[in-house]
Amino acid sequence: MMTVEVQGKTLILREISDQWGEESHTFLSRPEMMHWAENRFSEEKYADRPEEREAILAAFKEI
Repeated sequence: MMTVEVQGKTLILREISDQWGEESHTFLSRPEMMHWAENRFSEEKYADRPEEREAILAAFKEI
């Protein structure tokens, strides 16, 4: 599960998983967050399900 909190210009993304616990990322701009998201959800990892990757990136673009 991921949540994004917007605090002015700063975006704080939290990834929560059963295996890894909580990991937090702080971004100073939306382009910086999108760059991270494109790398985190790379085409190689989603080669067999590109529509899922597109849906994830579309959700990030709405933030």
